[in-house]
Amino acid sequence: MTRIVEPEAGPRSKRAAILTAAVDCFGETGFEATKWSTVAERVGIGQTALYHYFESKTHCLLTIMRVELQRSHDRFVEATKDAADPVDALRAAVRAAYDVSPQEVLQMRILQNHMDLLSGSRRSKREEDERVAARQLVQVVERDWTNLLVKGMSQGSFPLRDAQLLGAGVLGLIVSVWRWYRPSGPTPLSEVSELIEGACVRMVAS
Repeated sequence: MTRIVEPEAGPRSKRAAILTAAVDCFGETGFEATKWSTVAERVGIGQTALYHYFESKTHCLLTIMRVELQRSHDRFVEATKDAADPVDALRAAVRAAYDVSPQEVLQMRILQNHMDLLSGSRRSKREEDERVAARQLVQVVERDWTNLLVKGMSQGSFPLRDAQLLGAGVLGLIVSVWRWYRPSGPTPLSEVSELIEGACVRMVAS
């Protein structure tokens, strides 16, 4: 799998601040509507300084997507590593998917809104490297869920079905939330998590 080596985060590096500002802007007003100069203003740097860290707004977007996919994979692994019972593992994985900060909610909204960006190659090498790494991480995340279901089926906890298709359905249900959920909305994320957890268990174990 292609791995992006993260730059050294020295005390004067603005990279983390740029990513945070970009997530806020892209998540709140949309990628297309966000001016690159607005991100610079939020960080308190000149627009030309952005290009020291990201060669384009799209490069920054692809980086956000790749970082979010890696975070999702890491959270899944951490949540399920000690769950011996497949049903418990499934529940833990779903709960972990919604145990997120408001910033991570924005990251996931950005990711889901721009998945089509991962399908076509980029002319820029740095953009292409990020795209390839993100696309490979999508496959890793899908494999995470498929393997969880295969394990449950092999132990007799889940009925035998097409694990890859079922995993895609479960994952699709989970991530669809980020297209409409807003932290300021009337429904708390804990209620959403409980609803989706129950739905996933019924889909898989019934």
